[in-house]
Amino acid sequence: MSGTTDPLLSAAIKAREHARPDFSGFKVGAAVEASDGRIFAGCNVESASYGLTICAERSALFSAIAAGAKTFNRVVVVTGAEKLTPPCGACRQVLWEFCGDTEITLANIAGQRRTIQLSQLLPEPFDAKNLD
Repeated sequence: MSGTTDPLLSAAIKAREHARPDFSGFKVGAAVEASDGRIFAGCNVESASYGLTICAERSALFSAIAAGAKTFNRVVVVTGAEKLTPPCGACRQVLWEFCGDTEITLANIAGQRRTIQLSQLLPEPFDAKNLD
């Protein structure tokens, strides 16, 4: 998948190489694009205490938030799997809360891609509106 012209996709591919999937062996890279054009990348980092593992999507998003980004345009998730891999349930929830119904591109290192809206992955989200 080298030679891509999409900087968000390139950032996710590069981040995937830094993943630490010490237990699953499943490398994931993700990148989020802030509304001001800045790009933030993240990778999955696993822990022997599995509950402390962080997914690539949340890693990228939390880096963006730590840098002051508040709104986001799109997200890219890259794996090495043959089948395009969507974010897990926890990541879908966090992405919804901070990105809303954003564009999500699923990609793999073989060059396959598919772009969908987050609402297709999380059709009935729980968010602050449910707390009223």
